[in-house]
Amino acid sequence: MLIFSYATIEAKNSYDYLYANLPFSMPKVEAPVFKNNTVSISDFGGLGDGYTLNTEAFKKAVSALFQKGGGQLTVPAGVWFTGPIELMSNVNLHLEKGALILFSPDFNLYPLVNTIFEGLETRRCQSPISARNAVNIAITGEGSINGSGEAWRPLKKVKVTDNYWKKVVNSGGVLKDPTYWFPSKSSLKGESISDQNVPRGKLSDSAWIEVRDFLRPAMINFIECKNVLLEGVLFENSPSWNIHPLMCTNVIIDHIAVRNPSYAQNGDGIDVESSKNVLIINSSFDVGDDAICIKSGKDEEGRRRARPAENILVDNCKVFKGHGGFVVGSEMSGGVRNISVSNCQFLGTDVGLRFKSNRGRGGLVENIYIRDIYMFDIVTDSFLFDLYYGGKSASESLDDRDTSAVEVKKTPVTKETPSFRNIYVTNIVSRNARRAMFFNGLPEMNISNINVENAIISSQYGAVICESDGIKFRNVHIMQQTGAALTLQNVKNFDLKDFIYPENRSEVVKIIGKSQNIQLPASIKKDKIVGMN
Repeated sequence: MLIFSYATIEAKNSYDYLYANLPFSMPKVEAPVFKNNTVSISDFGGLGDGYTLNTEAFKKAVSALFQKGGGQLTVPAGVWFTGPIELMSNVNLHLEKGALILFSPDFNLYPLVNTIFEGLETRRCQSPISARNAVNIAITGEGSINGSGEAWRPLKKVKVTDNYWKKVVNSGGVLKDPTYWFPSKSSLKGESISDQNVPRGKLSDSAWIEVRDFLRPAMINFIECKNVLLEGVLFENSPSWNIHPLMCTNVIIDHIAVRNPSYAQNGDGIDVESSKNVLIINSSFDVGDDAICIKSGKDEEGRRRARPAENILVDNCKVFKGHGGFVVGSEMSGGVRNISVSNCQFLGTDVGLRFKSNRGRGGLVENIYIRDIYMFDIVTDSFLFDLYYGGKSASESLDDRDTSAVEVKKTPVTKETPSFRNIYVTNIVSRNARRAMFFNGLPEMNISNINVENAIISSQYGAVICESDGIKFRNVHIMQQTGAALTLQNVKNFDLKDFIYPENRSEVVKIIGKSQNIQLPASIKKDKIVGMN
């Protein structure tokens, strides 16, 4: 039975505690409120038998709610097999306990649409769940959403077991080479004409259709939406990125779980792009790429859009597998500012705190505040700035023990030069990382005013700081197993106080290149400092 009434469902959560002592000003974000209209997908002919295709049932249900001014679309326990779902204003898609929305692996159900992916305007297959220019939308409940991503994603042999690799290859598809599998010839052809997963050049409509299988969608894609809530639901197995709020305002992500296999190509958790007033809280991520990622467009298109990602609070989240726990970039050309990250755990993540970009991006990243971060078994760096993302710099050559390291030359500073500055990190603990920290800036635009206070890191290698200006370390403990605790290369205005390191190391600080104005505590004996004039 369809029930329509006009009482409202009051917002049940208050997020006021997140704004206490916030170091920047931002509007308080409130959960969207929906009319007390409730319908069930079953009312529109839907069947949760795991077999019946429910695409039309979802379409009719969403439309009916929209026509009545909105409300809750209930998905009961069952397996609801479907094609894409388009949400409309004032609709709360609510999954009851035991409900699974399972998206069909039939590519024909997902037409090509104009969108933005990897920071660029392009075409992709329609997302399993999407909305555009909607106000007051939500996905809530205790159920699960599965995007059948294994049907879409290519696979690299090095990332999986031999048995799984054989199973996938024997299922069909084509090999680009003996170690790289694609689901179809169309998918492989798309890869051959793409740069960073986006086909380049002017393609005809027929050419787009020829590479449709390659155009994997983000599973949840909301564009220019306002007042968005995702709460309680498990989102997993996405074709590409899992959750992608793009140019949205007032977004709440609360108590969700996001999962992808560790081998999932481009299997990001959440990519918040050019959006503002966002809360990401009380959630867990276990994914195949970056977990919690902030973006704002790529290169000239991102600069022309000029919509920064701003006013974003991340609190009480856990990240397991993933390329980065909290990440900014590499598409950050429209700018990133006013971000707070607190009370998070990164457990087995490739990188803990990851900031990445390269020449050509442009964009300014500033006013980032990070505190109370606890990390374990970080595969590479606990804290990373990489302004050569996708390339290799002199400092990387040095770290990799290449036979010779060539100094990177300055290039003119232009609108294409990315800038990272005014970043504050306090109260972090990281046990068992490969390297404590790696700051890898540009000679023409150093990473600047990076502040680290109250940090304890145990790692195989110490911290390496390159092409940086105005770095301040206070009460930093680096307990490395090999080499110097701290290496400085082409660093200016470095200020170190209350530095703790293994007493048995013969080399504590190593200074390389054109470093100047290096302030070290008197407690470090001069014979343990290499390169200091």
